Amino acid sequence: MEIPILSDEYFMREALKEAQKAFDEDEVPVGVVVVCSNRIIARAHNLTERLNDVTAHAEMQGITAAAHFLNGKYLNECTMYITLEPCVMCAGALAWSQLGKLVFAASDSKRGGISLKSKNILHPKTEIFSGILEAECSTLIKNFFQKKRQ
Repeated sequence: MEIPILSDEYFMREALKEAQKAFDEDEVPVGVVVVCSNRIIARAHNLTERLNDVTAHAEMQGITAAAHFLNGKYLNECTMYITLEPCVMCAGALAWSQLGKLVFAASDSKRGGISLKSKNILHPKTEIFSGILEAECSTLIKNFFQKKRQ
């Protein structure tokens, strides 16, 4: 029996579920899933508050989990779905992992490492797509920061 190919929207909805977990834990609501051969091999969300670690971004957690699953450091056969554009730190880590494809929902005009000055920061073979479920992911982040300002 053939397994149906799941859509980018399906996987971004799974990343959005991770972002909601972060929101519920009072973390900046960024979520990630890493997909290989149409299968989610890693799920992660921001853990910077819980771990008291500025590097515990969702992408970093996702890279580590996926590398452990694959028993190797390169993610060249994988796609990472992220609810927010990666920062420069995470984009650099994604470059080192040689990620095959990056799909992010919302752009980050303040800290984004892809659309700002760092267009060549990712591995040259990494495909980049953006805008999938952008409105839903942006709303979650905006709601988080509005709640913080109250």
